[in-house]
Amino acid sequence: MDFKGKVCVVTGGALGIGRCITREFSKMQASIAFIDVDEQAGQQNLKWLTAHGCNALFFCGDIAEEAVLQDFTSAVVAKFGKVDYLINNACISRKGILSGCGYEDFNYVLRVGVTAPYLLAKLFLPYFNLQAAIVNISSTRATMSQADTESYTAAKGGISALTHALAVSLSHKVRVNAICPGWIDTGAYYDEEYQPCYTQSDTAQHPSGRVGNPYDIARVAMFLCHSDSGFINGESITVDGGMTHLMIYDNDAGWKYQQQEANDD
Repeated sequence: MDFKGKVCVVTGGALGIGRCITREFSKMQASIAFIDVDEQAGQQNLKWLTAHGCNALFFCGDIAEEAVLQDFTSAVVAKFGKVDYLINNACISRKGILSGCGYEDFNYVLRVGVTAPYLLAKLFLPYFNLQAAIVNISSTRATMSQADTESYTAAKGGISALTHALAVSLSHKVRVNAICPGWIDTGAYYDEEYQPCYTQSDTAQHPSGRVGNPYDIARVAMFLCHSDSGFINGESITVDGGMTHLMIYDNDAGWKYQQQEANDD
């Protein structure tokens, strides 16, 4: 894919999946603007991008804050003028009800994972080029859960719903789609010396036979952004090696159900 002359904006672009997305788009000659709260990691990624010939902008800030989103938008527009792609990748977890996640923590996660993507779409709307696209990074946790994950799960459910809502509201202006990753091992985009270490069960449980990596998500993001995918709109694409289609009951595939004890606290 060739993204020469395109401007790609990424939230949470300093590390993990976001770092991979910035680098893969830059390899396809896109200009990159990314925001992250981690200044050191952001500067490291900016150095990598510019060393590889990318026209890049890093903005350090917390996207849970409205003023930061406004300032980031202004900085992007000042440098690039227009935007082609917005990839809402950033999210965090403050766990859930079993570990006492309170009002402020729960709403902070929603501001990062749902409110910020909404407001960035609104702020960038006058500056999107023709055939622009938004890609939201949701999760398989939008439709399935482990215990004590309410803050993150609610944010991912929200971003999935926001995806189809924006796709309808922005009809004929901007396409909006989402990616729902499963288990993605992001270690290599935190530590360049990282070596994966999986059990045989870790890999074998996936119908695809392996754990996912950030490149799996970056490639789908590029596919969704490309104009050749112009008839895909309002969709959430699951990228999890087939795990959410694997039906397991007690005594299936060597798995034994063990009921959790109630939490009396």
